[in-house]
Amino acid sequence: MREYKLVVLGSGGVGKSALTVQFVQGIFVEKYDPTIEDSYRKQVEVDGIQSMLEILDTAGTEQFTAMRDLYMKNGQGFVLVYSITAQSTYNDLVDLRDTILKVKDTTDVPMVLVGNKCDLEDERVVGKEVGQTLARNWCSTFLETSAKLKVNVNEIFFDLVRQINKRTPVNKDKNKKRNVPQSNTISSSNVNNGQPTDGNNTNGCCVLL
Repeated sequence: MREYKLVVLGSGGVGKSALTVQFVQGIFVEKYDPTIEDSYRKQVEVDGIQSMLEILDTAGTEQFTAMRDLYMKNGQGFVLVYSITAQSTYNDLVDLRDTILKVKDTTDVPMVLVGNKCDLEDERVVGKEVGQTLARNWCSTFLETSAKLKVNVNEIFFDLVRQINKRTPVNKDKNKKRNVPQSNTISSSNVNNGQPTDGNNTNGCCVLL
């Protein structure tokens, strides 16, 4: 089974932990508790292939900067998260991405730009088109998400796996499901190439692939 090292980055309070816990455990953590560094493992099925995701939930960009180079070096794919309710968290991601590219010594890095808290539309200060434009400039995927309502949460991580597989294809015969109980995995069969899985309950959240 192929393993993937994914890193979730962004300013404090944007919902990095909430997104990660919602994906891994299926629950919404409303109380904000600043993270130092948490690691999660989740077995999923993406496009018929069993995959083990190791997800590193990191501290805010203003904290614990000494650890960054190490997890940027080891990470295979990156989730860059901002809050649509805080302009500064969006601005912070430009320097963060530049640091990733410098550490990785390449501009071809699997990455998803995430505008979180799209359930708080009345408090929005970062427009969808702003995120879309930045993602196009970066040649990356863009998703607006809600950890609270579980909008586009799974899509973040499935898309990163697909990006990694596109760059370094896997041998499907070696990674097919082998008697794995269905309850222990998340399947991408319900994920329509990054389209919202919650029917009409997207609250205006945006997907750009």
